[in-house]
This record gives sequence, C-alpha cells and structure tokens, in this order.
Amino acid sequence: MSAVVLPASSVSEAPDKPPITPSGQEPISGKTSPVMAQPSNEGNQEMHQTAAHVADSSVLTSPTILNPPEVQRLVVEHVVRSGEGVAQAHIPMRLRLFSGRKPRPANETDYDTWRSSVDLVLKDPAISDLHGSRKILDSLLPPAADVIKQLSADAAPSAYLQLLDSAFGTVEDGDELFAKFMNTLQDAGEKPSAYLYRLQAALNIAIKRGGVLASEADRHLLKQFCRGCWDDGLIADLRLAQKRDDPPTFAQLLLMLRTEEDKHTAKTIRMKQHLGSSKQRALMNTQRIWVCDEPKQSTDCNVLSLATEAKELKKQIATLQSQLAKLATKSEAPKKLASQTVDRKDKKSTKPSVESTMPMHYKQTDKPRPWYCFQCGEDGHIASSCDSEPNPALVAEKRKLLREKQSQWESQNNMAKAALNQSQFLLRDSQGLKH
Repeated sequence: MSAVVLPASSVSEAPDKPPITPSGQEPISGKTSPVMAQPSNEGNQEMHQTAAHVADSSVLTSPTILNPPEVQRLVVEHVVRSGEGVAQAHIPMRLRLFSGRKPRPANETDYDTWRSSVDLVLKDPAISDLHGSRKILDSLLPPAADVIKQLSADAAPSAYLQLLDSAFGTVEDGDELFAKFMNTLQDAGEKPSAYLYRLQAALNIAIKRGGVLASEADRHLLKQFCRGCWDDGLIADLRLAQKRDDPPTFAQLLLMLRTEEDKHTAKTIRMKQHLGSSKQRALMNTQRIWVCDEPKQSTDCNVLSLATEAKELKKQIATLQSQLAKLATKSEAPKKLASQTVDRKDKKSTKPSVESTMPMHYKQTDKPRPWYCFQCGEDGHIASSCDSEPNPALVAEKRKLLREKQSQWESQNNMAKAALNQSQFLLRDSQGLKH
C-alpha cells in the first residue's frame, strides 16, 4: 500500500498508515503508530473514494454475486432437461407386427390399429422419410411384406401406405360406412359402455372415408347411442335425449356411462348381500271372505249344493267303473242281480237288466292306419324307402279302402261308447232301487 502524500502546510513526514479496508469492515488489529499530522479535507475525500472503488471491485468479482444459487439451479435444470430430450429422441420406436393373415395371429394387430400407429410415427419431425420407411418394412410380415416388394428402397412412406391401403384397407365408401354405423345396435348382454366403443370405432372409420364431418361426430354418436341402446332407464337418468343440441364428447359420455354402470353394479352387490343369494319367499296364508248381499245368498247356496252334488256324482262314477270291471271278470254276477230283482214290483221288474244290455267283452281297438306305400301302393314298405315306379291308381284304391275302414271303426266305436254309457246309467238306477 502507498502512503498518502500530504500538502506542504502539513507535517513533512508522516508515519506508515494501515492498509485500506472496504467500508463497513474493521481495520486489521496490530501496532499503530501515533498520528503526527492531520490530513486535509481533499486528502480525506481522495482516500475515501479509493477505498470505495476497491470495495466495489471486490464485491463484483466475488463468486456469490456472479453465480447466485438460483441461477446455478436453473442452469443445471436446463442442462438436465436438454439431456433427457436428446436421450428420448434416440429411443427406438418400434411398430407392432402386421401380416394381413386370417385368422389374425395373437402377436399381431389389425390393419386399422397398425395404420394409426404408423401415422403417429410419421408425424414425428425427428424421423426422416427414410427412417419411417425402414420402420414400416421392419413391422411387416408376409403376405403384407410381399405387397410392397415392387417398391424401391428409397421410396417414400406414403407410397408404402398407398399400396397397403389398397390391399388391406377398407374398400367401402363413406356413405356405406355411415349407413353401417347407423345400423349398429346393442347386442344381447352387452354393456352400454362396450356398445359405445363399437359405435366410436365405426364412426372413426366413416370419418376417415369422408362419410361424416369431424365436427358432427359427437352429435351423430349421441343420436345413434340413444337410438340403438335398449336401456331406456339409463338414457332417462342421464338425460341424454335433452343433450342432443349440445352433445358431450366421447370421453365425457363414456365417463357418464361407466359411472352409472358402477353404481348399478354396486347396488346389485349390496342387494344380494342384504337379501341373500337364495331369495327366500315368505309363505303367506290368506283367507278370502266373500261378502254377499241377501238376494245373492240363495244363488250362492245353489252353487255350493251343485258343487257337492258334482263331487258325489264323480264318486259314484268311480265306484261304477270299479263294479263294471268286476262284472266283466265274473260271469255269475248278472244272474244274482236278476234273481234279486224278480220279487220287486212290476215296474221295477219290467226294467231291462243292466248286464243283458252291456257288452261284456268290449275291447277298444285303435283306429286303422295306412298300411301301404304312398308311391307305388304296395304293402310292406313306405315311400321314403320305395324303389318302384309310382302307381297313382293303386294308391287311390288303397286310400279309398282305408277311408272305409276308418268310417266303419268310428261307427262301431260310437255305438260301443253309447252302450257303455247306457249300461252305466242303468246300473246306477238299479243301485238306487236297492237302497
């Protein structure tokens, strides 16, 4: 440090001064020499200016001022982010395999999904046309790979996609695809959310082919869902019919449907837990009391009496049938009944005996059936196994004979039934006379 030169009016010799320190700091402790002379005002100002300049230069050149912690942290974050972006840019993007074989193998995807992945890859600005063509070639297997063999190695990705679209893409136009979308209805047992998935897939294909405007997609989706979904309660709860003017997006509609389905599933589980898996129904004993007016009491009594009489008649018929069976097996029973009725009155004795008029050995036979071939008219086989030539005349003759036998059987059967009924009535009358 250089000493300050004093003016002539002051003391000619001055002792060494301590080193100048920045403002706000204490001078270095040590031996101090007595001041021989006081400096002037100009000297003091020059000394203070020099000390301030030295202090400012030391503060500006300190590392904490030039590189504060906040600036250092921002610089480090920027470097780290830039490094991550560069590392992600070099990550290889691999497409799923596609071959076009039917049925589709499990490790491959369908053409529409593969095509969407290719479009997403080609939109990346970091991927060149050559790199995109290479990715397309790497993801193809025969027979799809055989379709693009005619193209050169430096062909653009659009050329590859054009050939693949013509071979595996949808060939229907937009109007047909939109009509197919309008005819898509909910299947049996299909959830509303799953039905919405199918509608969205069909609508996306129609939009790609120009059948529907992209701006009208939400409106058509909501309209067709309300038309094709069979759960009217769900549509009413979500008020979907009132939202056609301002339709929700596919994501919003899907969220609403899944929320309602989750609520319904949870409610069903709670109901099963509360009521039990086996729904036990309580048996209720009900008693019906018929309140009738006085004029109707007589008719009700008549109805009851008729019902009791009908029951008694049924019992009597059952007993008569059992007795008829016994009479058919025992031949001596009619003689005993005839001897018992001789001593009765003339009116009673004049009645014909039941047993004399009743057929004792009546056996009901089956109705005659065709016994001839409907093709040739011969006996012993049917038309499905007939190898002979058709004979309509013989068939007509056999048919006429069959009708005669059937009519004869019906007349005999009716006569036998009438005789049996008459014998039953006579037997009932005879039993009434005994009592």
